[in-house]
Amino acid sequence: QVQFVESGGGLVQPGGSLRLSCVASGFIFRNYVMSWFRQVPGKERELVAAISSAGGTVSYGIPVQDRFTVSRNNGNNTLYLEMNRLKPEDTAVYYCNGPPEKPFDSWGQGTQVTVSS
Repeated sequence: QVQFVESGGGLVQPGGSLRLSCVASGFIFRNYVMSWFRQVPGKERELVAAISSAGGTVSYGIPVQDRFTVSRNNGNNTLYLEMNRLKPEDTAVYYCNGPPEKPFDSWGQGTQVTVSS
């Protein structure tokens, strides 16, 4: 079955950096556009970034443009999100999944990112 295991979150001060990882299994990873989402309690899940199957095309949500970088390693089925110049409003649980317009039904546990001084 499709599974996602996110890691790398934590508590960081404003202006700091974190690198998130997501190991995917249960489907042919290299064939799929992959995405990062985030969610704050009481709000809808928000698309953060997406990357094409081969990694040549990336896109970002406006709030994270020029600060976050998405990448992937199709050799080990891993998706990454490099987050720089973090802001308190980046605080959320971060999830990875497949194509942004049609994610898989399964979701991982996510990884908590907290930006606070």
